[in-house]
Amino acid sequence: MKGILDRGLEATLDLWLPVRTAFAWVHQAAHMLGLEDTPGTVIRAKLGGLLGAMRRHRKAAGDLAKGVDHFVKVSRSYWPGLFACYDTPDLPRTNNDLEQAFGRHRYHERRATGRKGASPSLVLRGSARLVAGLATRRQKVTAADLAGANPAQWKQLRAALEERRQRRVERTRFRRDPEGYLKDLEIKLNKLSLPA
Repeated sequence: MKGILDRGLEATLDLWLPVRTAFAWVHQAAHMLGLEDTPGTVIRAKLGGLLGAMRRHRKAAGDLAKGVDHFVKVSRSYWPGLFACYDTPDLPRTNNDLEQAFGRHRYHERRATGRKGASPSLVLRGSARLVAGLATRRQKVTAADLAGANPAQWKQLRAALEERRQRRVERTRFRRDPEGYLKDLEIKLNKLSLPA
């Protein structure tokens, strides 16, 4: 049996070299992205160098050159947001971590409201509620933290949330009584066009 395997590996040796090369590159990239306590600028520089080397030496990957090109292209497309987790403490590094954070929020939301599905208000106010929920799970929020908030930003966020809520209310009014809703719009339009 060992003789058969040795002959098979020997016969396909030239097919394994590109696989080893491409695997080594991808493994090295994964190792770089998995570094702990390393600034994003250092990881950015290392990964940029590796991607440049992969692009220059892509022929060493043989038939896998298209796969190497795709890896480099996708890595470059994620480049702007790829390193934020290294510069921001407690920011989840992977999609799995983010999905777990959202899942925990949904779980607590369901427990608090008694709903089986997601709360509709999460869609409307998710940009504020989700951030607040995640922040309060990380650390205790005190009155001093809330007092330090920027009132202008707070008012701007409240206005944006209220605008979204009003659009949702108007959609439900139209669904309940389309003719009445259109008639009200027509009356408002006529009032605007009449001279005062």
